[in-house]
Amino acid sequence: MNKGQTVFSQVIDFLPKKKFRQCVNRYEGDYRIRSFKCYDQLLCMAFAQLTYRESLRDIECCLRAMQGRLYHMGIRGKVARSTLADANETRDWRIYADFAQILIHEARRLYSDTDFGLDLKETVYALDSSTIDLCLSMFPWARFRTTKSAVKLHTLLDLRGSIPTFIWITDGKVHDVNALDHLVPEPGAIYVMDRAYLDFQRLYHMHQHSAMFVTRTKTNTGLRRLYSNAIDKSQNIRCDQVVMTTGVDSRKDYPDKLRRIKFFDVEKGRSFTFLTNQFSLPAITIADLYRCRWQVEIFFKWIKQHLRIKSFYGTSENAVKTQIWIAVSTYVLVAIMKKRLRIDLSLYTILQILSISLFERMPIYQALTDNGYNTKKAPAHIQLELFNS
Repeated sequence: MNKGQTVFSQVIDFLPKKKFRQCVNRYEGDYRIRSFKCYDQLLCMAFAQLTYRESLRDIECCLRAMQGRLYHMGIRGKVARSTLADANETRDWRIYADFAQILIHEARRLYSDTDFGLDLKETVYALDSSTIDLCLSMFPWARFRTTKSAVKLHTLLDLRGSIPTFIWITDGKVHDVNALDHLVPEPGAIYVMDRAYLDFQRLYHMHQHSAMFVTRTKTNTGLRRLYSNAIDKSQNIRCDQVVMTTGVDSRKDYPDKLRRIKFFDVEKGRSFTFLTNQFSLPAITIADLYRCRWQVEIFFKWIKQHLRIKSFYGTSENAVKTQIWIAVSTYVLVAIMKKRLRIDLSLYTILQILSISLFERMPIYQALTDNGYNTKKAPAHIQLELFNS
């Protein structure tokens, strides 16, 4: 029950504070810190994400305007631009990375029964990366090309609920396929990837761990057909074949059989050739799985539009990673709140409402639900019966 708390305080109540303190203690984040601890930093940066603040000075100005409410919101330290800048520069970004994983684990549990368009029992992941361009003179550690810098977000997205389960932040020069070296394959899960991840040695590593993958072939991929399966041309399936690699190196890297499926997309007027180690699902389901991969593209577009990760409050590697991980934590926190409160609104709508109501003293459920009043007058006899009873 709301006891005069601000909306921001009620949002923060969904954070597992004990587990956050464990993350802080793991990396000694509050060692010899008397004021403005890691939890204060987390709340200030989460406030900046929820209200779309553009700079540290913007954060300081807004929070100092509400100085009387900060204590009840959980912010105990004095908010200053220099203090927040120093915290982003020096506090270990792994504190917030570990805490984001805790929130992700909780969100995946809540969204485990969410339908993503296909009737499959297996967990389905989409793997892709997105590049954020930066200024070379301000971010020299993230060198990408001769004229600019960039950071790349390698993201593994659980298609049930669009929850990011793995994020690897690198400079822009790191190739996408290297992300497979940092993944721990989940037995029985299906990983959907584009052709940038076609590396037979790494794919065979996933195959040996009983994980399944769906990717696209390249034009120069050498494959030899062993035999063909029956197909249904009415589903725009052109071929369903069992193949083996033909190259000397590729045969060593992937000595087992593969499945090649060719699908014609009528809407785009082009053909797609998929490669997978999944032999039991229908060919059209494999094509539909790859179509679901676009959810990760939508996720990247969404977070770039609605979270503060295109412009950064600090220029060091630690500051950039801290801001990205807190942004991810904020995204997942709102997703957890949406599920627990059973709010039938999109994340976009929830964030828009929160951005203008964080300092309001009202129940959060009331702020996030449609409270359209009914102007229709009740019949007079209802009131008469009430008083006569």
